[in-house]
Amino acid sequence: MSFQPILPGTGLVGWKLLSRTMETQQAALNRSAEISRDTAYFAANIAKVDTAEQLVGDRRLLRVALGAYGLQEDIDNRYFIQKILADGTLAPDALANKMADDRYTQFAEAFGFDQPLGPHTAGADFAKTVVEKFNRASFEASVGAQDDNLRIALYADRALPELAADTGTTENGRWYTVMGVPALRKIFETALNLPDSFSQLELDRQLAVFREKSQARFGVSEVADFADPELRERLVEQFLLQGQLQESAALSGMSVALTLLRNIPQ
Repeated sequence: MSFQPILPGTGLVGWKLLSRTMETQQAALNRSAEISRDTAYFAANIAKVDTAEQLVGDRRLLRVALGAYGLQEDIDNRYFIQKILADGTLAPDALANKMADDRYTQFAEAFGFDQPLGPHTAGADFAKTVVEKFNRASFEASVGAQDDNLRIALYADRALPELAADTGTTENGRWYTVMGVPALRKIFETALNLPDSFSQLELDRQLAVFREKSQARFGVSEVADFADPELRERLVEQFLLQGQLQESAALSGMSVALTLLRNIPQ
């Protein structure tokens, strides 16, 4: 991607400045030649797509479809993506339902190729919704090329209100979605200062710990609470602060190791 966002800093400084300029920078990305060409093509052609095979067979359409759900790295995994889409999510043994990463479930559910009344691709607002998600995800990816923690912060700021608004998901289900989406898992694990080994615990135990630690640090125990902008900002700030602390500790450890190596007699 040729577009490069302006990031005058990292961590909290970078986040504050990015937040102030994001609307302008997002608009600039949307107008860029590559993005505008792809989104215009998607809007003009997606309603003609009736099957997963047709979508996977059109690389330009697929690029926008995958990008909207943060799955752009799967662009060459055509058989796999076709299977994800064709299976959908209605059947318990559908491939998307077996994936640990819940983005595949969201992707398959959004296109609805397994729906009895036909896919969602011809819906009145379908193209608009996917294009908006693609534009935002493309901006997040461009930020991530320079600073991955800022990408994660942007993603969580977008995804958490969407997850909270999903009335078809239980409170437990929302936490399981957090566990199943890498960026959401990382922002909570880092903000709550959970160890690397935490993900090896049983899911029910992870759920209990997430709730307990969230209540202790933020005064709330449910994912839906983070639809509140102030709480979400506190989560992002804590994530970025902990990330900076971890990076500083790692750099300090490397410095000590290098000093010891230099002092070893030759």
